[in-house]
Amino acid sequence: MVVSVLEEMRIRSLGVIDDAVVELSPGFTAVTGETGAGKTMVVTSLGLLLGGRADPALVRVGAKAAVVEGRLAVGGRSSVAVRAEEAGAELDDGTLLVSRTLSAEGRSRAHLGGRSVPVGLLGELADDLVAVHGQTDQQGLLRPARQRQALDRYAGDAVAAPLAKYADAYRRLRAVSAELGEITERARERAQEADLLRFGLDEIAATEPLPGEDAELAAEAERLGHAESLASAATAAHAALAGDPEDPEGVDAGTLVAGAHRALAAVRSHDPALAALADRLAELGILLADVAGELASYASGLDADPRRLATVEERRASLAHLTRKYGEDIAGVLAWARTSAARLAELDGDDDRIGELTAERDALRAELGGLAQELTDARTEAAKRFADAVTAELASLAMPHARVTFAIRQNETADPESGVEVGGRAVAYGPHGVDDVELLLAPHPGAQPRPIAKGASGGELSRVMLAVEVVFAGSDPVPTYLFDEVDAGVGGKAAVEVGRRLAKLARTAQVVVVTHLPQVAAFADRHLVVEKTVDGAVTRSGVKAMEGEDRIRELSRMLAGQEDSQLARAHAEELLQAARAGS
Repeated sequence: MVVSVLEEMRIRSLGVIDDAVVELSPGFTAVTGETGAGKTMVVTSLGLLLGGRADPALVRVGAKAAVVEGRLAVGGRSSVAVRAEEAGAELDDGTLLVSRTLSAEGRSRAHLGGRSVPVGLLGELADDLVAVHGQTDQQGLLRPARQRQALDRYAGDAVAAPLAKYADAYRRLRAVSAELGEITERARERAQEADLLRFGLDEIAATEPLPGEDAELAAEAERLGHAESLASAATAAHAALAGDPEDPEGVDAGTLVAGAHRALAAVRSHDPALAALADRLAELGILLADVAGELASYASGLDADPRRLATVEERRASLAHLTRKYGEDIAGVLAWARTSAARLAELDGDDDRIGELTAERDALRAELGGLAQELTDARTEAAKRFADAVTAELASLAMPHARVTFAIRQNETADPESGVEVGGRAVAYGPHGVDDVELLLAPHPGAQPRPIAKGASGGELSRVMLAVEVVFAGSDPVPTYLFDEVDAGVGGKAAVEVGRRLAKLARTAQVVVVTHLPQVAAFADRHLVVEKTVDGAVTRSGVKAMEGEDRIRELSRMLAGQEDSQLARAHAEELLQAARAGS
């Protein structure tokens, strides 16, 4: 059941089209018109609605912007409806409005359900909405990579499941191989780095610096270097506070303070203020005695040993050697040592890491080999069904003796390190497995199957492309198919069969075909003609629905180039009758 249908598209100021409304049928819509009338603009417009590349050269001369608007009938909780609502779009009774604006300056804007959205979102929706096929898509089908994608798409989960596992293992193998290569290539550099770190750590360990030791030794060196002057100063200060034994008549601070305290103590009971001062003098006497005692201890304990000074300076020199190389001070040296020890442990573990990575790489290669075999088996089975189905379709497209097959090959490699083992052989591998997939065509009995790039004419390639899409419609359908002159190179009976098969496809999907063949257009449920008129230097095109007499005239023009030819009219009527009877 069709879940999304493009009901209408309005095109303004795009190429030769000034303003046109394209009303599409849920079934088969054919778009025809004279060369240069603008049929391709219909395809281009749909491409813009689907997030295609916007070329400012498409804007009509003299216009500020080109605008394409589309109306989609979205049924149920389809993926399109869900994704649109997630983006903030509003659906009006199952209808979704899409628009794309392209300015002449190159700016592009997209709207979905009345909400401005990134253009990329339209591209996401396109994957679930429309399959577009044209001349360039036929050329794409010639590439083996596209043929592999087509086969995988047809195979469905039988390939998708092992391919997802394969892709995950492939990514992990690439990452492991890259890390292993980096470690191996940089082994010499890392060994040199380890030697330097080890030398530095050994040098620091031999010196055994202690936290804060440099500051403590600097203070001790300063003290030892001025021991005599320090002792003399301490002794003189002590004498000033406590008196000099060699000068009994001398006056010292302690004696003077004691005398002052005695003078106040004699009268302190007469005035509380004076009593307070006497107490402070008593405290000062105690403090002077304490300081004098400490000065005496300092002077007697001061070491003026030159050997100790030499030892301190030697130790400071050792520490300075470390700070010149490893840090601004001993704290910085010790920090460098901690960081370097961790780095050295990492570097010393390279051999173990190489062994681990090598084992992981070999295990991943073995896993890839098994998954690659699953992929090959699944593709081989699907290729038989796919080829038989396409061959059957070709029989209905006036190629009754044609035979389509798939060649699935692997490329052996002489270097086991660059491949994986599949079936006892070392074969080259890539992100999608080990298979080279190629679509072969034998157009008649006795002909050797050849790649369709070499064995198919233009008309045959068009029919192969259509047959592939009809087969896809039964296994992986999309709501709408757009074919842009996919019938190129086809004529006569083959053209009639192409029209019939397109009509068959339109039973389960919306089909829009841009064609120049009356045999194809005759099978359409709706026939649109792109007409152009010349008004001075400005060309305008419009799109009209052809019915009754008008449709016969258009088919006559396509048949003979003469709308009023009685012979062409008779042929056109015959085509329509045959199409109604055979569709």
